[in-house]
Amino acid sequence: MEVVTMTGKSGKTRGGRAHGTGGTDGAGTGYDVVVVGGGAAGLSAALVLGRARLRTLVVDAGEPRNAPSSHMQGYLSRDGMSPAAFLAAGREEIAGYGVELLTGRVTDVTRNGAGTGDAGFAVLLDDGRAVRARRLIVATGLKDELPAVPGVAERFGRDVLHCPFCHGWEVRDQPFGVLASSAMSVHQALMVSRWSKDVTFFLHTVAEEELSDQDLRRLAAAGVGVVPGEVAELVVEDDRLTGVRLTDGSVHARSVLYVGPRPVPQTGLLERLGAELSETPFGAYPVVDPTGLTSVPGVWAAGNAVGFAEQVVHAASGGYRAAAAIVGDLLMADLDAVVAV
Repeated sequence: MEVVTMTGKSGKTRGGRAHGTGGTDGAGTGYDVVVVGGGAAGLSAALVLGRARLRTLVVDAGEPRNAPSSHMQGYLSRDGMSPAAFLAAGREEIAGYGVELLTGRVTDVTRNGAGTGDAGFAVLLDDGRAVRARRLIVATGLKDELPAVPGVAERFGRDVLHCPFCHGWEVRDQPFGVLASSAMSVHQALMVSRWSKDVTFFLHTVAEEELSDQDLRRLAAAGVGVVPGEVAELVVEDDRLTGVRLTDGSVHARSVLYVGPRPVPQTGLLERLGAELSETPFGAYPVVDPTGLTSVPGVWAAGNAVGFAEQVVHAASGGYRAAAAIVGDLLMADLDAVVAV
């Protein structure tokens, strides 16, 4: 696998890297920063780093969380843009500042030396090569583990949805279904009632006794119908969701189904580096400061790598904050090294 230096439309990068400290020696190619993950968080970070004249490499596996969706919403000036077009625009922008983009995976990261100084990291790629980085941004996101109901995975991102803020306007006033995965799914059923007054809450594998009296009162107040019984499959006609079939054979006409995927954080690299994680009802995520700095010196995290509810706009903001913090961190480290001579 070859590292390709991408350029802007003119074929030339803007400015230069007068302050970059990367280089090449027997230990492999050196970068100021390696960004692991090329989604909204990673590309936003890379844009800031490139503009700050730091030698930056983005390693991206090409598996964005929102790939099943045909559009993204709620991002000012980008509302309705397709995720693929958004990423393509971001890649073109970072290329204009000399940022390198590599399609591949980081399989391991180790700290150079045992101290907490500025020794940096060795980053192993899936083609067997290693590169060096003074700082890391982990923007590996998470994966959505969908309910094992026939038809759900095939229609996810189309008429099987998970976030009303992402898709509610586009399907407003249609007959909604909400597939329970736990008693916490009551919250989802209540939220989506903002976008439709025809909502049916399918308890699926959740027993009715698991719902509190307050849950039931709120559902009734919102006009949400509660249907006990396990869901067997989705009914699809002419490539459209038309209903939900229960195991007793009954079919409930619905044109949209909301589900609650189980988020699976992709924290393997952070765990190997010894980052402190915090357990939440939605998985274990790294403990970070307001800039995304983890408990491991020199390692930042951003996007869905730090929380399951990060939307695209939040992820981009998190990447920006992490990159800005790294720019200052590296500058001070370089100045301190000069002062110490």
